[in-house]
Amino acid sequence: MYSHPFRYHRAGSLKEAVGLLSDLGADARPLAGGQSLIPLMKLRLSRPSDLVDLNHIPGISQIEESAGAIHFGALARHTDIEHSDIAAVIPSIHDCAAGIADVQVRNQGTIGGSLAEADPSGDWPAVLRTLETTVKCFGPKGERTIALEEFITDAYTTVLGHDELVTGVTVQIPPPNSGGAYVAFKRSAPVYPTASAGAQLTLADKNVCEDVRIVLGCAGLTAIRATQAEAELRGKGVTPKAIQTTAEAAMAAAEPQADMRGSVEYKRALVGALVKRSLVIAMRRAHGERVEAGHEYVG
Repeated sequence: MYSHPFRYHRAGSLKEAVGLLSDLGADARPLAGGQSLIPLMKLRLSRPSDLVDLNHIPGISQIEESAGAIHFGALARHTDIEHSDIAAVIPSIHDCAAGIADVQVRNQGTIGGSLAEADPSGDWPAVLRTLETTVKCFGPKGERTIALEEFITDAYTTVLGHDELVTGVTVQIPPPNSGGAYVAFKRSAPVYPTASAGAQLTLADKNVCEDVRIVLGCAGLTAIRATQAEAELRGKGVTPKAIQTTAEAAMAAAEPQADMRGSVEYKRALVGALVKRSLVIAMRRAHGERVEAGHEYVG
């Protein structure tokens, strides 16, 4: 199916892009990688009057490390993050980027566009909420920086104004003796996960959890931080029994919906398994091991 007619505009700067969106009105949409927007347009589920192309704006696709943090420009592609030595400093970020959809989508899709879309099935919100993450935005009133947990407010809903853009994402590098992992379960590469889980922990000594974050993806209208599950593990030894108790608390926090990917009961059980797997990998990485993780597939 062809999209509804629209007008195309190519912005050469952030200021120009924001000005165009402001002048063109609420039916205008910014275009980054287009991996969410274009399919919706083809199905006529989205009918923007105008598209403002951001891809020719300089200076918003970089990946840099400074002041104990990694800074991603909004137009950093998934594949750029996958192959970045800088991003690999935080292994869970590599886990996420390397498994998003297929290579065609990873070559076009962007981290900023993914967060702005706020798709409940998206990968980036789940993994980035396990870390100290802020989103930099630019609009008619200038720049502002927003904590990620405050940025996405509901399914497909953020605090962005219609004429405001994501310009970058900053992630604080975890302290020593930390490890994280992101694991998603999918039927095949091109589809969204049935469920996912991210974990980030810091060890006080060889086996005691000083701090932990656990976030569930595809288990509600937004990525869910399982705070009760975290409380089950924080300050305790990371033993198989403690991991099992933590996974059970995470299952209770999940709010999945039944769909073609599975029933509510199946998804809850899957969440528990993914939380256990992500915690085990996170602990091994905190001990300095190199462990592969990421997306897993049926069969």
